[in-house]
Amino acid sequence: MANEEFLIHKLQHRDIKPTATRLLILNAMCRGDETVSLPQLEKLLPTIDKSTISRTLNLFLLHQLIHVVDDGSGSLKYNICSDDCDCSVEDEHTHFYCEHCHRTFCLKRIHVPVVQLPEGFQLNSINYVIKGICPECAEKRAAKNR
Repeated sequence: MANEEFLIHKLQHRDIKPTATRLLILNAMCRGDETVSLPQLEKLLPTIDKSTISRTLNLFLLHQLIHVVDDGSGSLKYNICSDDCDCSVEDEHTHFYCEHCHRTFCLKRIHVPVVQLPEGFQLNSINYVIKGICPECAEKRAAKNR
């Protein structure tokens, strides 16, 4: 569980009123570099109405508190942005989707290469997903094969 002061700061930094429900949802999203989906949040927070979770995620997206990842799994994933992120193309980073455990991780230190588009095309966002096996699943697989 994240420190309540930390959570309140994250919300206030993005001009979001820190209500009890928003704090619970943001706390459930504090998973380090691992993303979380709406169905995962619904399981983690069974006492909060699904529509409330969805509306809160939309509010968080609108205020650039979180970013959305389409990893090709059929379910959008979300992760908390750093305080200096404004969700511009320059802030885009690589995501890693584990084909074994189906978790998606933000690789925030690996920036997405910006591609020069032909004249007339306008870049709004980049979705860069690498697929493979995460370290935890690779370790389990290696131990199984020993």
